[in-house]
Amino acid sequence: MKAQIAADPSKAKRGLGVVGQSMALPTEKTRASAEGGGKKGRFHKRLQNEFRHDGFQYRQIAREGCAAVYEQRASGCAQRSVSYEVIRVRLREGFQIDGRFVEPAEMYPKAEAWGVDGFTFTDKDAAFAKLREINPK
Repeated sequence: MKAQIAADPSKAKRGLGVVGQSMALPTEKTRASAEGGGKKGRFHKRLQNEFRHDGFQYRQIAREGCAAVYEQRASGCAQRSVSYEVIRVRLREGFQIDGRFVEPAEMYPKAEAWGVDGFTFTDKDAAFAKLREINPK
């Protein structure tokens, strides 16, 4: 079996490439993934940009490396006060539960970690100052 080569490489069709005399492998490339890898080469699902939790609406307004600022608003409140949460993004490894694999993911800090990995501000400028403090360049 011989591979055919087109005179003009831009018009060549992709098909099976010949390896040795008996084995043919596809030459199509796989599509790139939009997810990034961690330090160990593992992929983590990114934190959501917007979500609701415990009667609050959260929206990410800034992210630098492994730190982010989320705008926090009370859901269903007539007078919508705004707070800002500055967090260190944490990573959770994948795990098995009931025969199902839960993929590795970025995590919002737990309540117990507040004051170490999470901080709440009513002033936007103070929140951004904290972001720069916990994520030095």
